[in-house]
Amino acid sequence: MILLVAGVVLFTGTHLFLGLAPDKVSAARQGWGEGPLKGLVTVFTVAGMALIVLGWRSSDSAWLYTTPSAIRGFASALAILAIYLLVVSNRPSAVKGIVRHPQLTAVLLWAVAHLLLNGDSRSLVLFGGLALWSVLEILVINRRDGAWEKPAAAGVIAEVVTVAIAAIVVVVLVWAHPWYAGMPAVAGL
Repeated sequence: MILLVAGVVLFTGTHLFLGLAPDKVSAARQGWGEGPLKGLVTVFTVAGMALIVLGWRSSDSAWLYTTPSAIRGFASALAILAIYLLVVSNRPSAVKGIVRHPQLTAVLLWAVAHLLLNGDSRSLVLFGGLALWSVLEILVINRRDGAWEKPAAAGVIAEVVTVAIAAIVVVVLVWAHPWYAGMPAVAGL
């Protein structure tokens, strides 16, 4: 479990540092250059993700709570909405005029969905840690950036393409879930 905790701390801490210490980041950017700074952030991020994977696979997990099976549909809907918001974060969409941080909101919804579905200690560390980080990151960015300037709405075609891409991503993730997560996303698949 130590590797899992270390991975979550390294991954989230790297991202939080960028928002919490803009002066230090700016000084590093001026001293080292943009490329090396991005490279260092990438190394810490990938190392955090590697520790998360190794920690997840090597940890014994204790069952902490069980949620009612009736909540599975709600949790699945949250996960699908999270995937949609993740796609929105990289595309023009009217949703960006409603949700200031679609990518971080996606992480939060995805983490909450998984916390509703998985009551074991590993899940609490991973998904609870990422949920907490996403909320903190939103607060840090809002404080740093100030008032929100909403982007212009996208056209209908862009919205339809975004929904189509999200639907494809959902299908692929559900199909591949047993491979990368070790269990099916939908019972019986």
